[in-house]
Amino acid sequence: MEQPRVLVVDDEPSVRESLRLILKERAVVTLAESGDAALAAVEQQIFDVILLDILMPGLDGLDVLERIRARTPVPQVIMLTATKTVKTAVRAMKAGAFDYVTKPFDIDELLLLVERAAQSAALLQEVTALRQEVGQRYSFDNVIGRAPGMQAVLDTVSRVAPLRTTVLLTGESGTGKEVIAKAVHYHSPRAAGPLVAINCAAMPDTLLESELFGHERGAFTDAHARKLGHFESAHRGTIFLDEIGEMNPSTQAKLLRVLETGTFTRVGGAQPVTVDVRVIAATNRDLDKSMQDGSFRPDLYFRLNVVAIQLPPLRERREDLPALIRHFLQLKAKQIGITQKAFDQQATDVLLRYSWPGNVRELENIIERALALSLGDTLTIADLPTALAMAEAPLQRAAAAVAATTTDSTTGSLSDAVDQLEITLITDALTKADHNQTRAAEMLGTTRRILKYKMDKLGIVSQDNSELA
Repeated sequence: MEQPRVLVVDDEPSVRESLRLILKERAVVTLAESGDAALAAVEQQIFDVILLDILMPGLDGLDVLERIRARTPVPQVIMLTATKTVKTAVRAMKAGAFDYVTKPFDIDELLLLVERAAQSAALLQEVTALRQEVGQRYSFDNVIGRAPGMQAVLDTVSRVAPLRTTVLLTGESGTGKEVIAKAVHYHSPRAAGPLVAINCAAMPDTLLESELFGHERGAFTDAHARKLGHFESAHRGTIFLDEIGEMNPSTQAKLLRVLETGTFTRVGGAQPVTVDVRVIAATNRDLDKSMQDGSFRPDLYFRLNVVAIQLPPLRERREDLPALIRHFLQLKAKQIGITQKAFDQQATDVLLRYSWPGNVRELENIIERALALSLGDTLTIADLPTALAMAEAPLQRAAAAVAATTTDSTTGSLSDAVDQLEITLITDALTKADHNQTRAAEMLGTTRRILKYKMDKLGIVSQDNSELA
């Protein structure tokens, strides 16, 4: 294991030399005789641990600590103090110092403390590196979105990300709202802080409030100790509230208070807790309708809807499909641990023509399934789910019908060809769905009401009379 890099800062030569001798077998030691010399050394190289004297001529230890804490990466600082300045050392710890030791030093205690500080510094550097890596993953250049609708989304994100304002993401399920939330966070001044995500629909109402705001010991059965909630965990960072439309009215009221005042109380608590958190919310529900039926508070909606970003469904950004397919083929092959594969032309054509009712999430899952189950070197139509093949068959027959109409008649109008195409598509879908109009509409990527309108217009009669009611 690489030895930690330690900077010793003290104005007494004897102290500096003593610490060098104590540490030389376990660390790479650099010496500095003043606060100014320490700051100059920090500018030139990275240190894991700094042993910093409190009382020095010129810049004292607290001044140096404050300037060091403003740097990235931040080394762990151990304050060196005489017994009479212990209170000052405690102040330094509140300002961000790792710990303190008193003069004269206990060698074993000092070595143990330096070792612990070095381990903590290594962990912090690893976390910083991981955050930078994740931030790069969600950079605008890496978010796949060349379609006009997605370009408009990314343009809005680039303008709102540096601000503190609340963001509301709307769109169908699976359109990538969490990806956009991460892009907002990692392009904001809060990127070094935590990003905490919670799905409001994934837990019962009785548990959601405790998860968001924490609880005090004895607040309810099994509350044996105080528990911090997600808002406290997200302090100085971002909280992403997915499926906000599923939140119950009681929790909505508490969320509104956080947005208005930056404070809340834990479940079973009396003291207000103050947090600095940016809120990004997302929903696939129509919140206007939810306000009308009373399930969503209008005052909360207007607090959340400061900047609203509507994500387009995948069927409206088909030019992004080839790039998304390549991306997920590479990503999922790496995650599964197999050699990267590609779709043949026939399978690719099926993917490009499919309506993708489940949007990007459905595409991701289908590609992962194909890679996991495929036995060949190339992915074929046989590796795709049956639903996609069922959707492809009507298209092939419809294309043939249109081709026949075009070949056999030179007098047919464009509207006649379109009608013939729709008749073939709807008839095949009804047959595959056993004349269940709801399932047929899902296969065609439309609603039952629109399907019924088309059937009446084109004179298509369903064999299932119950579906016509």
